[in-house]
Amino acid sequence: MTKSELVARVAEEAGISKKAAAGAVDSVVEAIHDVLKKGEKIRITDLGSFSVVTRKARKGVNPRTGEPLNIPATRAPKFAAAKALKESVQK
Repeated sequence: MTKSELVARVAEEAGISKKAAAGAVDSVVEAIHDVLKKGEKIRITDLGSFSVVTRKARKGVNPRTGEPLNIPATRAPKFAAAKALKESVQK
């Protein structure tokens, strides 16, 4: 499903215009981005939790040359599915 398909479905199910639905979807995505940028966690019931994890710096190997290299520490988003989401996929 693409974003435009999601917007169309939200508009249909909520009985609102596609423009209003697009604004709502954009607002949700922006809110998730803002919360994660602050390093906080966001939990959406029946969907899951978004959080930020810090990956430590580590040593790696360049696969082309075999030379060792240093991989810097990074922050990455993490998603953990809620029990309800896991169960709905199993049905």
